[in-house]
Amino acid sequence: MPAVDPFEHDPLQADRPPRFARFLAALSGTSVAVAVALGVVAAILLNPVFALPFTVVLGRTLFLAMVLLLVFAAARQWQPRRLPEWMPDWLLPVVVVGLTAPLAVALVYVLAVGGNVLDFVFSPQRVRGYLWLSAITLIMGLVLALVAVARERLAQVRARELKVELERSRLDKQSVDARLSLLQAQIEPHFLFNTLANVQALVEAGSPRAGPVLQSLIAYLRAAMPRLHAGQPTLESEIALVRAYLQLMQMRMPDRLQFEVGLPTALLGLRFPPMGLLTLVENAVRHGIDPSEEGGRIEVGGEPLPGGGARLWVSDSGVGMTETATPGLGLANLRDRLAALHGQAARLTLSEVVPRGVRAEIDLPAGRPDEGST
Repeated sequence: MPAVDPFEHDPLQADRPPRFARFLAALSGTSVAVAVALGVVAAILLNPVFALPFTVVLGRTLFLAMVLLLVFAAARQWQPRRLPEWMPDWLLPVVVVGLTAPLAVALVYVLAVGGNVLDFVFSPQRVRGYLWLSAITLIMGLVLALVAVARERLAQVRARELKVELERSRLDKQSVDARLSLLQAQIEPHFLFNTLANVQALVEAGSPRAGPVLQSLIAYLRAAMPRLHAGQPTLESEIALVRAYLQLMQMRMPDRLQFEVGLPTALLGLRFPPMGLLTLVENAVRHGIDPSEEGGRIEVGGEPLPGGGARLWVSDSGVGMTETATPGLGLANLRDRLAALHGQAARLTLSEVVPRGVRAEIDLPAGRPDEGST
């Protein structure tokens, strides 16, 4: 079974660095600090046993701690690619550290006696000190290795959590994009078929205005269709569509429809769902102005809000809410698209206008939506 190296076998580390670079990365400030702390603790524990000054004991324990840290980092990066199935990937480096501890202590004593091994072997005091230092060093090495393995495992878990979170965010974005595309696809035929139905009514009535209205519709569609799937639609393009639509409707009923469209320049760059305002304007024409014998006036406007964000409105002086059909697909989809683009703080409300008519208001929260949403 392959050794489960966190860099070599973790699919999250496809672009893993070279082994030597990973070896240097393992010698992080935290690892060195842990090794130094263990060396100091070991020196304090051994100080009553040795007749040597504390500084000498501390120097030896710090030296041993650094050696064990280097050995563990090397064993972790250069361990065999294949290990027995029963052996966890961290066991071999820990065993290497355990074997290195007494050898490193022996090296310290050989250096202390100037290479005269016999002085070391036949000195009961030095042998006793060697055993004490070997035991403490072995414990220190095991603790150091286990702490490093635990930190490594924690880093892997955090990396996986981050990867999962990034993947979840990507899937959520794709879901929102797909949902917006579906909702927009539902809106566009709804608007187009309603407009074509108006043209059909003029043709069937034999109105001489059918030809000019149809020409206006063709010109409108030529201007509108390239914008419907714009990657980052704004209020500026939306207002252009609204104005073109109202001009088309005014040609159909010149004596019954007046309108005014205007937005502050500061709001024109704000991102907005395609055909969102157009949905409200179409509702105002269809359910407010058309059923009224006298016709009416439609006003489209907006203003920045004091705390940030913006308020947009479409107001008509038509028959009012009591005689208006129940809000249907268009308004429901618009609410969903506003929430997907601007968050749940975006609101669409309808209210009655005195003496008659309906006012639709959209409140957009402060801040810009994510660039990836449309």
